[in-house]
Amino acid sequence: MVVTGFSHLEGVESVAQEIKAMGRKSMAVKINGRDYEDVQRAFADIKNGLGSVDILVNNAAQMRRMVSIAKTTIEDWDAEVKLCLNSAFYCIKEAWPDMRANKWGRIVNMTSVAGVLGGNGQSGYSAAKAGLIGLAKSTALEGGRFNITANCVLIGIASTEAYDEPIPADLREKLEKQTVIGRPANPEEIANAVAFAVSDESQYMTGAVVNMVGGLDLWTM
Repeated sequence: MVVTGFSHLEGVESVAQEIKAMGRKSMAVKINGRDYEDVQRAFADIKNGLGSVDILVNNAAQMRRMVSIAKTTIEDWDAEVKLCLNSAFYCIKEAWPDMRANKWGRIVNMTSVAGVLGGNGQSGYSAAKAGLIGLAKSTALEGGRFNITANCVLIGIASTEAYDEPIPADLREKLEKQTVIGRPANPEEIANAVAFAVSDESQYMTGAVVNMVGGLDLWTM
């Protein structure tokens, strides 16, 4: 298993070591998802180290600033779309030849409730996350005859450092009350959805969006 990252390399290496401790092969790879040439370099390193990529999970994301369209700079827009959306296409494009040759592949794009509901002050992020859904569906259409499936896992709020630390407690409480479940998802629950999407049990599922938002997208009174 390959663990990738760009700015939190200590965590990337730590996860790779945990996988190795389980008796599995793993490697940590630095990759700049915004740069296609760097993605090409990273995939070449991966192939040399562990072989072809058969399962691809596109999870790169960043929301630079929550500001209105009027205050969103072109730099902000480009940075969010390139990392959240372009990076997924770059990685799919690099994995595609081997998946086709092997006639097997599993692709999962991690998307957000902002991609289906929009987000106030999140124009670039929301557009990119919506784009991931369209990308997965197009990939599913092209991949079917090669036994390549492509799906999305749709996330609402999840208890991670990116949620727990920067978001004030009162805002977290408000968000959690908007879910039907009444709490954020645990990372393990999201991981279970991804594991299903790449397993043999889901081989007839493609072009789908697995909903893991805890009812955040349901209308309540």
